[in-house]
Amino acid sequence: MGASAGDLPSLDGVENMTDSEVGEIVRQFLTVCRGMGASDLHLSAMAVPFVRLNLQIEAVADRPLSPEASAKLNTVLLSASQGAEFEAHKDLDFALAVPDSGRFRVNLMVHKQGVAGTYRLVPDRVMSLAELGFRDTKTITKLLDHHNGLILVTGPVGSGKTTTLAALVDIINSKREDHIITVEEPIEIVHESKKCNVTQREVGCHTQSFASALKGALREDPDVIVIGELRDLETIEMAITAAETGHLVIGTLHTSDAATTLDRLLDVFPPDQQQQIRAMTAESLRGIICQKLIPRDAVNGLAVAAEILIHTIAVANIIREGKTHTLSAVLQTGAQQGMQLMDQSVFELWEDGSISQDSALMHLKDKQFINRILKPAAAGAPQDSAEAGAMPSTAESKKKGWFK
Repeated sequence: MGASAGDLPSLDGVENMTDSEVGEIVRQFLTVCRGMGASDLHLSAMAVPFVRLNLQIEAVADRPLSPEASAKLNTVLLSASQGAEFEAHKDLDFALAVPDSGRFRVNLMVHKQGVAGTYRLVPDRVMSLAELGFRDTKTITKLLDHHNGLILVTGPVGSGKTTTLAALVDIINSKREDHIITVEEPIEIVHESKKCNVTQREVGCHTQSFASALKGALREDPDVIVIGELRDLETIEMAITAAETGHLVIGTLHTSDAATTLDRLLDVFPPDQQQQIRAMTAESLRGIICQKLIPRDAVNGLAVAAEILIHTIAVANIIREGKTHTLSAVLQTGAQQGMQLMDQSVFELWEDGSISQDSALMHLKDKQFINRILKPAAAGAPQDSAEAGAMPSTAESKKKGWFK
């Protein structure tokens, strides 16, 4: 670790190099980017190569890539079948394994100026919830004691859902004796069977779609079904049905809080099915973990903030009656059951010095928490000063893991 952009190989003359030479350059790029702690590498025609580091864009070269250079860099590591698919569809998603550098989730596309590739760096090992930065690991782990029902991991793109999902699978894999089937696009983190038998399937390579894989899974004697993304009506319907019929189903959605998650999950159904689906979800939902990543500073990585909803009688009634707008009140009063609002989590990160005041205010919505931050500042409390540096802080103890 400790690599920098200065360690990257030169891209000058890539157009005239052999495939072997270009392939080695791509592998070096990916290795150095992992050493930098970047989450993504972008190689795009007529654009300067850049990485995403602590959610910020950082250029890693001085000159834009020519269309020829970008095409060569992004396609040199493709297999013959992948090359043919990209040529036919102009889009391609796949997982790339690089010796001594781990796995990467890759998306290739064609835009008006040429070929572009986005390389998401997959963690090189499965990390625990504590290593990822979750505070209340006991509540989340307890959700995995259920042998049926639905658990949702949600958050915006790039919020670490896949990494959290892998941590949940690893917990089950380590303490239960079950059959776990995962359906992903693509397979990012590889799980070795421990106490469980883990079957991983990739959409495109091993199955035509999430829905067809789910349909097949119900006949494959699973105990736990893990779905990389709940993206359409058929997949969501089958996931809810599987959860109701004796399987533990864990899936992800691109939503920012518990209320929005339930609305997204249920509103895809036509009006004549709404009442039935709400009743099914009210019975089968076990919990929702909504997460977001917030930069600590330019050096110390990212902190994870999480909203946690746990199934209770009150939550079931809200879902059944379609009153998801009242969930925030239940989350506020459900601390004893392990529930937490996103704003409460963000506030606690600021309170212990994990994130700055500006970062906290940027991610808070509730005026109550905003005022609790601003009032000490208005009263002359030390902020970002030498005096503030003397205040007790647990930030140092949290600088670890993929989210750090």
